Amino acid sequence: MALHTTSLGESGPLVAFCHGLFGQGKNWTSIAKAVATDHRVLLVDMPHHGRSDWTDSFDYVDVADQVAELFSADDPVALVGHSMGGKAAMVLALRHPELVERLCVVDVSPVAYRSRSEFSGYIEGMQALDLLGLERRAEADEALVEAVPDPTVRSFLLQNLRRGDDGWSWQPNLTVLGRDIDLLGGWPEEALAALPPYDGRTLWVAGQSSGYVRDEYAPAMDRYFPRNRRVTIKGAGHWVHSEQPAVFTEVLRRFLA
Repeated sequence: MALHTTSLGESGPLVAFCHGLFGQGKNWTSIAKAVATDHRVLLVDMPHHGRSDWTDSFDYVDVADQVAELFSADDPVALVGHSMGGKAAMVLALRHPELVERLCVVDVSPVAYRSRSEFSGYIEGMQALDLLGLERRAEADEALVEAVPDPTVRSFLLQNLRRGDDGWSWQPNLTVLGRDIDLLGGWPEEALAALPPYDGRTLWVAGQSSGYVRDEYAPAMDRYFPRNRRVTIKGAGHWVHSEQPAVFTEVLRRFLA
């Protein structure tokens, strides 16, 4: 399975970014450019997203193992993952600790979230869009207002809408992501139960107004990642790095240093 990647920077330690649901590696470009002054940076299109290949199912262990193939124990990576990408990064660090020099998890916890998230409604809205009858991107924006009322989130989702020779299409694998949405919100505890904790340095970055990183999840964080510390960024929700990019970049650069 081929994963699409983009490289920045020519020297220094390796840093890789794993985006969240509906994202693409290029979403991290501005932060990656800031880090690339003294690091080699890899932006990854996660499976089922961007220009990377699709499979017929979603599983965090499979996703983590696919991303792990990008790295080598001879050149361990500082791995940064947001949301879905954060869970995949955590699983990767637990299953392949020799590949991960340090880990930064952005606004997600190593737990199974009990309630279906707003992402389920986003997928339904995206799937309901009449791509055959679509003439302009603005029409898609208007059609998604009910399912995705936040204009910032709607703009983010529409970055995945592409127009080719055969018409409009969505880059993410909406069929699999919609069917397996509960797995996306889950955590593969049974598959990880026999593994030791990841002993590398781990940083949690949470948005103050987000509910994905809570005090009640701290025992799970400590169990899997005992060398962790937590930073909460004010004025940010789930998309911490895009809502407060300057603050996030400074926090990340200090962690990488």
